[in-house]
Amino acid sequence: MMGVTFVLSIVGMSSVPNASPAHSRGRDAAISFAVGNPHRRVIMTIVGVPTEVKKDEYRVGLRPVGAEVLVRDGHTVLIQSGAGRGSGYEDSLYATTGAKIVDTAEEVWSRAELIIKVKEPQPTEVSLIRDGQTVFTYFHFAADRDLTIGCLERGCISVAYETLTDDQGHLPLLTPMSEIAGKLSVQEGAKYLERPQGGRGILLGGVPGVDVGKVLVLGGGVVGTCAASVAAGMGADVVIMDINIDRMRELGEFMPQNCKTIYSDPEAIRDHLAWADLIIGAVLIPGAKAPNLITKESLSLIDDGSVIVDVAIDQGGCVETAKVTTHSDPIYTVDGVVHYCVGNMPGAVARTSTQALTNATMPWITKLASMDADSLAKRDRHFANAINTNRGTLTNQPVAEAHGLEFEPLSV
Repeated sequence: MMGVTFVLSIVGMSSVPNASPAHSRGRDAAISFAVGNPHRRVIMTIVGVPTEVKKDEYRVGLRPVGAEVLVRDGHTVLIQSGAGRGSGYEDSLYATTGAKIVDTAEEVWSRAELIIKVKEPQPTEVSLIRDGQTVFTYFHFAADRDLTIGCLERGCISVAYETLTDDQGHLPLLTPMSEIAGKLSVQEGAKYLERPQGGRGILLGGVPGVDVGKVLVLGGGVVGTCAASVAAGMGADVVIMDINIDRMRELGEFMPQNCKTIYSDPEAIRDHLAWADLIIGAVLIPGAKAPNLITKESLSLIDDGSVIVDVAIDQGGCVETAKVTTHSDPIYTVDGVVHYCVGNMPGAVARTSTQALTNATMPWITKLASMDADSLAKRDRHFANAINTNRGTLTNQPVAEAHGLEFEPLSV
């Protein structure tokens, strides 16, 4: 009898007035008890994957292999029709795993206890969130007060990829997208330096007898390092600015000779704005709004046709004149300086991004599906750091400070 599992279906819960999914686990939920260990409870969860609705977003929160793993573990997986198409995963690939294909986002949100997404819920999605529902995605609350208030009012458990931590103090679910955004930032910046795109007409790598392009990277973290590596590989002269001297020592040990580090202060930034052809904003304060490092007045120091790529735009941007753009309309010009501020840069390379993201998130998705968010937070402090709102309570201090809202630490 060892290893055999009895499944007890829970019926009638959907008829309980005001029953929240956190308590009822939904009308289709089940609880299994392992024979020989009656105290070991495994929750069978309804996991929903809606199609992303943010403009020009082509990623998906769960690959077919992820659906296969969840179904194998006894969970129900609802995939909105077309959710994976932008990343090259047709409905048929999900259906063969045992996932259920549903027609509308409304059905996914109304039935699922755990929602798996990529980007922050859009206004049309916020209205679909249910009290007690767990939503696992990127939120970037510090840049969006309306979204923060919306999730608080809807009473969901907002589990943010970008604030989940590890033992090294890293952000393992943010890292893969930071790597991609960093590499893309130079690729896109190089394109918009071309004259037909409104740029100065600079080739970053130069040619014999002609000077190379100059790239300034503000921030020496994951985004900045990946951006600098690509720019240096193209042959540009690169400067990385940071305030962490130990980090700059590390960068000095492995970055190529055409990449150097400079301590970041207002004077140094002004000096290098006048030097650079391409400026990459790669600043991150986990969970908080990005600091403003480039003021509108300082744009006068930058040559006309130079390009700013503000990767920090997800967290409000580190350039005063930055505003969110889309892949369909990615640039605008202020005082002669081209601004590229796409808020979901990795969405342009959706297949690569989906694979990289889900490689990182899938272990957490399987844990979260098998126990509720409260239980997982009690067991794992790194997961607890990812809970930004909890049934109407704001539990992330940097977000609270960004919006002047009341903060209450998560009770674990």
